[in-house]
Amino acid sequence: MTQGEPPSIFVLAGIDRWSGRPMQQLDSHQYLGVRDDIAARIAAGEFKPGERLPSERQLQAGGGVARGTVREALFQLEAEGVIYRKDRSGWYVSPPPVVYDPTRWEGFMSYVEAQGRRPETETLSKVEIVCDGMLAQIFSRPVGAPMYWIRRRRLIDGRAVLIESIIVDAARAPGLIEHDLNGSLTSVLKTVYGVGVARNKVDMRPCALTRDEAEALRVKSGLPGLSLVRTCYDAQGHVVEFDREYWRHDALTVSVDIRVR
Repeated sequence: MTQGEPPSIFVLAGIDRWSGRPMQQLDSHQYLGVRDDIAARIAAGEFKPGERLPSERQLQAGGGVARGTVREALFQLEAEGVIYRKDRSGWYVSPPPVVYDPTRWEGFMSYVEAQGRRPETETLSKVEIVCDGMLAQIFSRPVGAPMYWIRRRRLIDGRAVLIESIIVDAARAPGLIEHDLNGSLTSVLKTVYGVGVARNKVDMRPCALTRDEAEALRVKSGLPGLSLVRTCYDAQGHVVEFDREYWRHDALTVSVDIRVR
């Protein structure tokens, strides 16, 4: 609460918003002990990647603490990427992240499979739009030119990890959205339209997942994520794709191996 901001109804009532208990019953430091205990059990292999944790009630009974304390500990572990939550199912141990090298051009399906994981793609929408001022600058196309907007959710081992919003110039790939795009878009562009990618520009920054991205990824709004903006060019320097991605923060490790000259 910032200076001058009125206290919330929970503070005025002296109630913890998660547990519903009086604040004096919720030790602000106790949840860290619960967090450490759960993390230690995961590290020791008692709970394995992808395995469901005991329920909050079971964890509460085992530790003899308030349920709100257990929940705060779980939220902390979620923010750290150690565990994740499935709606109406419970808490699960996070699987190992996939390794991504932005200096190499490999499609999502390829590099996930190469690491022994199971990739999937779900096309959420694919529509024709008109080029606005921003896209006109990116694609060097006139305002009003037809573009395709493709929105997809990508999964690893059945877990949603990435939401992507892709713009493609319709003049380069007429009828693109009539194709099945639940696989590799790069492959469709290359095999059907003869459009290849020769260069990628990638910008990354940490972010908080806002409502739309969080809902699509089935996570709580406000959790940390990774925003990735990719601009793909052909050999002549023309933009092929403009892609905006939002990743779960626990699903990806960025690794770059550069030889120093």
